[in-house]
Amino acid sequence: MIELNVSADASGQRLDKYIRKALRDVPLSHVYKMLRTRKVRLNGARGRGEEILAAGDKVVIRGDEEKLLAQPDERTRPAGKVRITFQVLFQDDHLLIIDKPSGLASHPGTGITGATLVEEARAFLKVPADLAPGEFRASPAHRLDRETSGIVLVARTRQAMVKLTEIFTSGEEVKKTYLGLAKGKLPRSEGLIDLPLSEHEQTTKSKDRRGVNFQEALTRYRVVSSMKEATLLSIRIETGRTHQIRRHLQAAGHPVVGDRRYGDFPFNREAQQRWGLRRMFLHAWKLELPHPITGERLRISAPLPKELEEVLSALNLSGPEPSGPAGGARQPDGAGSDGKGKRPAGGPPLDRHR
Repeated sequence: MIELNVSADASGQRLDKYIRKALRDVPLSHVYKMLRTRKVRLNGARGRGEEILAAGDKVVIRGDEEKLLAQPDERTRPAGKVRITFQVLFQDDHLLIIDKPSGLASHPGTGITGATLVEEARAFLKVPADLAPGEFRASPAHRLDRETSGIVLVARTRQAMVKLTEIFTSGEEVKKTYLGLAKGKLPRSEGLIDLPLSEHEQTTKSKDRRGVNFQEALTRYRVVSSMKEATLLSIRIETGRTHQIRRHLQAAGHPVVGDRRYGDFPFNREAQQRWGLRRMFLHAWKLELPHPITGERLRISAPLPKELEEVLSALNLSGPEPSGPAGGARQPDGAGSDGKGKRPAGGPPLDRHR
């Protein structure tokens, strides 16, 4: 028999959803079978699944605890042995905003070795390895390509994750700005790439049935500095398609330098030999959005990594103007320096110019 006490953070969700998270390795059909056969009790009464949980509720699940409880995932490495590689830009009770280094994967997956951002964030926040099943564990609220550095938001509470998902899905209140080095010299100082992109995760069966699904994709750019061989761009994405910047710049004939998937491979080798570029030159530089709980406007920036600054120096290209104090984070009014809710110290046919 399994006994679970609902915390304040786990409240507000349906009973069946709570159980599905607690028994993550149990088939969905079996979860609902347990509900139908009265093996789930909520505060002593039969649990039907549609009840909305409140803090302090007691959930009892009848069955073999060892067989029902999910094996911990993403927690195979003790928190104390995880080395923290990111920099903290902002944190409070609901959010952790970090500056992710290039090469750090956000989530475990095929071919991913070593710690991931999920593991590092939970180790930094000291999330207990034995946290009760069904309780929320801090997780990134959006993805950033493994080779891209820069700003990532980690939700510390379920309420923050739910709201951040809404904010990022809508996109209306979010401003994302990247710094990227593109091959060649762009013909205009600024512009808009308006090119629909095929759905990245569309299945073969779906393509066979209804054809390739193209989605609207808009990327704005502004030249920061340039030379004949490369251009440093400030890039704003108005839609959030997978690999949008990389795919758009490739289609425009100016791929991101160092991009091993969409880039110019001979040019990438030349960039490594001549300028010492050993990674993709793409950095999530600025992010503006409302705080998921307070609604206060957050303006966060992450400074360009040292290895990318050195490449610009080798190219004799100037970087962007400093966007804020050391540490790169511009916080709501009243921010201080203790790190708790405050700032820590520290050309082509595809291009439509507007």
